[in-house]
Amino acid sequence: MQYSVRLRLGASQPNGSVRRSIMNSEKLACSVTPASENFFHRISAKTGAGLLAMTLSCALSLGALLGTTLAVSLPAQAASELDSAQGIAAIVNDEIVSRYDLEQRVRLIMVTSGIPDTPENVSRIEPQVLRTLVDEILEMQEAKRLEVKVEDSDIKSQLDSIAKRANMTTEQIDEFLKENKVSKNSLINQIRGEIAWNKVIGQSFSPTINVSEEEISEVINRLSEEANEPRYLVSEILLTYDTPAQEQEMMGGASRLAEQIRMGAPFAAVAQQFSRAATAANGGDMGWVHLSQLPEGVADLVGQMGIGAVSEPVKTLNGIYIIQLRNKQSGTGADPMQDQWTFRRVVLPLTPDAPSAAVERRANETTKFIKEFTTCDAIDGQVKAYLGGRAEPARTAVFASLDSRMQSAVSKSKPGQTLPPLRSQEGIEIVAVCDHKVSTSEMPTRDAIEDNLFSQQLSMMSRRHLRDLRRDAVIEMR
Repeated sequence: MQYSVRLRLGASQPNGSVRRSIMNSEKLACSVTPASENFFHRISAKTGAGLLAMTLSCALSLGALLGTTLAVSLPAQAASELDSAQGIAAIVNDEIVSRYDLEQRVRLIMVTSGIPDTPENVSRIEPQVLRTLVDEILEMQEAKRLEVKVEDSDIKSQLDSIAKRANMTTEQIDEFLKENKVSKNSLINQIRGEIAWNKVIGQSFSPTINVSEEEISEVINRLSEEANEPRYLVSEILLTYDTPAQEQEMMGGASRLAEQIRMGAPFAAVAQQFSRAATAANGGDMGWVHLSQLPEGVADLVGQMGIGAVSEPVKTLNGIYIIQLRNKQSGTGADPMQDQWTFRRVVLPLTPDAPSAAVERRANETTKFIKEFTTCDAIDGQVKAYLGGRAEPARTAVFASLDSRMQSAVSKSKPGQTLPPLRSQEGIEIVAVCDHKVSTSEMPTRDAIEDNLFSQQLSMMSRRHLRDLRRDAVIEMR
């Protein structure tokens, strides 16, 4: 009994996965001896590359040119074993999501979201991660169909932005990934997918969206009427589904994510990885909202939550939400998320492999520096007393632009104090709080309201378009 599989050579991915497609071209014969079959089985079992190696061998022996379509015939049992060794997690139209792809993405999410890397947690989030990878392939296929290009400069810009938010350099991100055994390709592929999809949606739907003056005025009037009503600082995670079966699966996945967040996983990191809302890029941050601005079902939930609480998953017309209530205030008032904070960063150099005596000495110096700190203006003179110590120029940032850990530390401090010191690749870092300017804006501008309405409509169209792509695709989960 023979088994035929057609391969389009030249379509291998950086991680070694191979695209398979059924094509209507003439077959090229290729026979496999028992000895070579065992050899390829051994390669496949160790590297997952047996099928590719066999195909290249056949192509070379036949004098075929790379990039052509050819067929490989081998016993059905051997083909099945090769498929198993290759580790296919899913097939999306003619493209494969390998087990390697899935394992690397799960690991990336674990190390960036703070979810403990345990076998139980891996098995819990794998289905949701696999669904995300399937969606990414659909999005990239649509980008290819529309001839949407992602330039290297686009990816570099996004990497720089990620590094800035994490208070790291791109080189430090590379080291972080290596230390945690995560392939950089996994992060690059995720970034490339996000950029491509944003371009697809912008190109396809932005010209069709028209936010009218009446819509903007309606929002302004509603906000004015609710000026004395409570406002809530809310973050969201939105998970979507297409069928009743997926709804049940997604509800279970949402419950597990909420549980991990309550156990310490940063809400913003989880939102960036899993949420389908327009706010995902900002860690799910919705800003200050009135209950009337929230979806039905979510509003009732938020009104009953305590500050700092993370909700159970709630089903709405848009999908399944997980909500975090970060703060609450009466009336419109100023928006603390728009407050401006000024900092100065001080570094007391210490190599990662410094001996314990040097570490202890620097720790004592850090304690002394913090105890003697008075104002940012005095830092330049103060840091001279410490060998190699240096102070960076002051920088000002809006509170909303800080990462969640920085926000937590800053919210408990005031000018003339320092944040808890951190050990980094450079040494011991001390961040001094120099100034705090409270936001005076009480009502969003018409431009801000227009941008928000535009983003909401674009996000809705994005979800609908992806749903249509899923519906029309041939997807096989392994």
